Amino acid sequence: MNNFGRLFRISIFGESHGKSIGITIDGCPPGIALQEPDFTPDLSRRKSGAKGTTPRNEEDLPDIISGTFNGYTTGAPITVLFRNSNTRSADYANLQASPRPGHADFVSNAKYHGFQDFRGGGHFSGRLTLALVAAGVVAKKMIAPVEINAYLTQAGGSTNIDEAIEKALATKDSIGGIVECSASKLPVGWGEPFFDSVESIISHLVFAIPAIKGIEFGSGFAAAKMNGSEHNDAIINPEGKTATNNAGGINGGITNGNNLVFRVAVKPTSSIGKSQQTLNSISGKVEDLTIEGRHDACIALRVPVILEAVTAIALADLQRVAQAQKV
Repeated sequence: MNNFGRLFRISIFGESHGKSIGITIDGCPPGIALQEPDFTPDLSRRKSGAKGTTPRNEEDLPDIISGTFNGYTTGAPITVLFRNSNTRSADYANLQASPRPGHADFVSNAKYHGFQDFRGGGHFSGRLTLALVAAGVVAKKMIAPVEINAYLTQAGGSTNIDEAIEKALATKDSIGGIVECSASKLPVGWGEPFFDSVESIISHLVFAIPAIKGIEFGSGFAAAKMNGSEHNDAIINPEGKTATNNAGGINGGITNGNNLVFRVAVKPTSSIGKSQQTLNSISGKVEDLTIEGRHDACIALRVPVILEAVTAIALADLQRVAQAQKV
């Protein structure tokens, strides 16, 4: 389904080359200042234009069509709309019969029996992360003073990100990356044990970002090589501050007052300039595939602000649940 959340809920809609994409946000309390210019800083961080990103240039102008009045949220559902204009759908005409390796083309065709909008990846496109960023802007306002920051730590297996991108461009290939995210000023007590743990809620949303293939919290997989005496975080004050943060700010699925820290693995973009092979469903033969269109050599460059957004959305839902439990 295309919905997420318990008390702070989002519904995403649209296709990459359709008329528009957008997000409906339910559960935002009334009285929060919100106007279109508030979205600009985060939307600008997601835009293409930097070396290694797609040359597709959309205006990405948000249109709040419900849920605000006189510059403030009303408590009713908020819908933010983005209209698509810079599309070149002809570039994707052959992909229904010749699906891109590593992309959703094949499975979407099987699931939706050929009725899906395959242009630009349709509903599976990274274009829809624009809507997630918009919801993240609202969520960040709700959870203040909590602060969230994410950044790309490596690309193509290298910490020299510029060099890795130059190599990918020169070889007409694509590369992945690692993005780290942290949230500070979190209170103790958000989250539940087991099924609604902070890790579970965040991970659910993180994997809604196309190209995410892995996640780890705190010391993550390195914990498997540590002794308990190394991994245990010593509590050093009544507020729960710890000497180390191998737990990544979470114990028993619940925030412990330390910084929430996690990392995600972003896979290389499926669409590359190199010739690849795929099964042609019309001929029934494996054939060479040359992908046209405009694509990112390193989609990980644009992930940090999206990762911040989904983290804020998850935390906003956790916040609302925690507030409801106090009533």
